[in-house]
Amino acid sequence: MLPIEHAQKVIRSVAEKSNRAILFYSCGKDSIALLDMMAQELDEVVCVFMYFVKDLEHIDKYIRFSKSKYKNVRFEQVPHWILTQIHNTGLYCVPKKTRLMKLSTIIQAMKLKTGIDYVFIGEKQADNMNRRIKLRQYELEAISTTKNVYPLSKWRDGDVLTYIRKKRLPIPINYGKKKNRSVGVVFDEDVYVWLRENYPEDLQKILKEYPLSEKILFDYDRKMETNKRV
Repeated sequence: MLPIEHAQKVIRSVAEKSNRAILFYSCGKDSIALLDMMAQELDEVVCVFMYFVKDLEHIDKYIRFSKSKYKNVRFEQVPHWILTQIHNTGLYCVPKKTRLMKLSTIIQAMKLKTGIDYVFIGEKQADNMNRRIKLRQYELEAISTTKNVYPLSKWRDGDVLTYIRKKRLPIPINYGKKKNRSVGVVFDEDVYVWLRENYPEDLQKILKEYPLSEKILFDYDRKMETNKRV
């Protein structure tokens, strides 16, 4: 069975049980492709976007595109669960005690809020060793147990990019040259440099929330200056 055939079978098996589903949407290639497939089979798709900082233009344009293209899609935006760790440890911010969360916490909260049982996640066995172990035994029967669904389990990055090109979907953001640097605003040199060059207003929004993180750019500029001298 081809990867796309497996994905379609998984999505249709859910559609037989429910005409609504949640998708954890990141603006990355996996969620872009998965949303397109889900929108063709379900009456309603609720996309959950977990943000580090709200209202970043380079993110919002993907959300606007999706709302325009798919009339059966709506978005819910919630703080990323990893922010609870960032705020507790005081990484690039003033520490403050908050309840620690995990992805599973957000998943359960969104199921309760929307009344939707089925949650789609764009993880693949090919992503890394942890996901390979997690998804290796994944079969259709697992859906009825957890109601967490991984249609792209058997896909590779090349399969996803081919699908995006064939369907003429938006090309995902590529923050840098490193592999898998296409998803998510994080405290990372590639992200900050890319934003400074392409979306400086978004960078300023992030620095307003996490002013100490400007050290990332200071360190980068110092490194570049040192390399010039060598």
